[in-house]
Amino acid sequence: MTDTPVADRRSDSADLTDLVAEALDRVLAAGADSADVIASADRALSAHVRLGSLESVERAEQRELGVRAFVGQRQATVATAKVDAETLATVAERAVAMARQAPEDAYAGLSPDGWTRDTDSSGLDLYDATDPDADTLADRSRAAEDTARGFDGITNAEGAETVATHRQVALATSAGFAGSYWGSSFSLYVSTLAGADDAMVRDYAFTRARHWDDLDAAEAVGRLAAERTLARRNARKVGSQKVPVVFDARVAHSLLGHLAQAINGASVARGTSFLADKRGERVFAPGVRVVDDPHRVRGLKSRPFDGEGLATRQRALIDDGVLTGWLLNLSHARQLGLEPTGNASRGIGGPPGAGASNLYLTPGDHTPAELIADIASGLYVTELMGMGVNPVTGDYSRGAAGFWIENGQIAYPVHEVTIAGNLKDMFASLTPANDLTFLWGTDAPTVRIDAMAVAGT
Repeated sequence: MTDTPVADRRSDSADLTDLVAEALDRVLAAGADSADVIASADRALSAHVRLGSLESVERAEQRELGVRAFVGQRQATVATAKVDAETLATVAERAVAMARQAPEDAYAGLSPDGWTRDTDSSGLDLYDATDPDADTLADRSRAAEDTARGFDGITNAEGAETVATHRQVALATSAGFAGSYWGSSFSLYVSTLAGADDAMVRDYAFTRARHWDDLDAAEAVGRLAAERTLARRNARKVGSQKVPVVFDARVAHSLLGHLAQAINGASVARGTSFLADKRGERVFAPGVRVVDDPHRVRGLKSRPFDGEGLATRQRALIDDGVLTGWLLNLSHARQLGLEPTGNASRGIGGPPGAGASNLYLTPGDHTPAELIADIASGLYVTELMGMGVNPVTGDYSRGAAGFWIENGQIAYPVHEVTIAGNLKDMFASLTPANDLTFLWGTDAPTVRIDAMAVAGT
C-alpha cells in the first residue's frame, strides 16, 4: 500500500471560522457584555496490530464548540458537540444566563485590544495533507512489530499502533480577534516483552511528528523497542544509598513538566509553588537554559496564537540558570500585576488556564556516556512510576527502573527502586547531555543529578 495524499482539507477552514463568528454574534445578542468562542474539528484514524494480525481499526471525527460569556466581571462557559443554528442559540442563551449567576471575578475579561492580528501559521509548517488509509497504517504497524519480534529473546508483544490525526482550531473574541490554524500529527508505537512469568520484562519505542515523512522508519522503531526490552532482562535490586542519578532522555522531560507546573501563573498566584518567590534568581546551574518556543517549525505544540488570541513568542524561561518569569494567561497576569505572556492554554469546555508550548532544555556539551564516565556507583533511570511530587515544597519521590552504573559504565539492569530528593536541589545540580530530540512537545536531553537518595532492598 502507498500513502494516500488528498486534497488539502484546509480549504474547509471557513467552516469553523464562520461557525465561531456566528456563535460570537449570538452570545452578544443574548446579552453578554463580551465573549469569546473556540471551536475544534478533529479527524483521526488508527490501526493496531498484535502478533502480526490486525486487531483494530478506529476512526474518530469530532467537532466541538465552546462559548465563554462575560456579564460584568462574571463569566461562564458552555460547550457543545452539536453546532446547528438551534443549538448555537441555546448555548448562547445558557452561557449568558449562567454568567449572570456566577460569582464575580476581579481578574476576568478579554484583552482590551486583542493584542495581535497575526494569525498566519503557514511559516510554522504544522499541517501535512497526507491521509494514509487503514491498510497503510496497518502495514507500518506490522513492519515495526515484525522487526521487533525477529530478535532472539523477544517472547511476546503488546502490539504496535500507527495513528494519523488532522485538526483545526478556530478562535474569535469580541475584542476583535479572529484566527484559525490547521495541524496534523502522525505517530507509531510498539511494545514488546521478553522472558516469562515473574521474569517477564517489557519496553517500548515510538516516533511522532507533524509530517508523515518525518516519522522514523518502522523497522528502526521496532529494533529499538526490542533492544530496550532485551536489555532489561535479569534485573537486580540494589541497596539504599545516596548516589548520582542520570535520567535518560525518555524520562528527563518529566522534570521540565514539574518546572512548568511550578512556574504556572495559577500556582504562583495561589502561593502553591516552591518557586513562587524565585523569579529573577538562579535556580539551575549557570549555563542551563530552558526555552518555550511556540514558533518552532513543525513543532508538536507550535501555535500562532494562544487560547485567548494573544501573540505567542519564544521565551527563555530559564536563562543561564536564572528563572526569568511565569507562564501567564490574562487572568493570572492581572492577579500578579504583570503582562500576559501569551501562554493561555485552553480546551473547549472551560476557561483558559496557562501552559507551555514546545518546552525544552537546551543540550549541553557532553554525550550521555561522558556524563556518566566519572560515576563510581549510580543509577541510570529509564522508567518512572507514580506521581510523588509535592508542588508546594518541591519534595520528589518516585518509583524507578533502569540500569546500575559502575565505574563509569552501564553494568546491569535494576528494578523496584525509589528515587527521592527535592526539586530545588535537583534543578541546582542538573547537568544536561547533548542528545536532545523533539519527541514529546516537552523535551530534554539525558540529564545528570549529582546526588539523590536511592531506596532499594
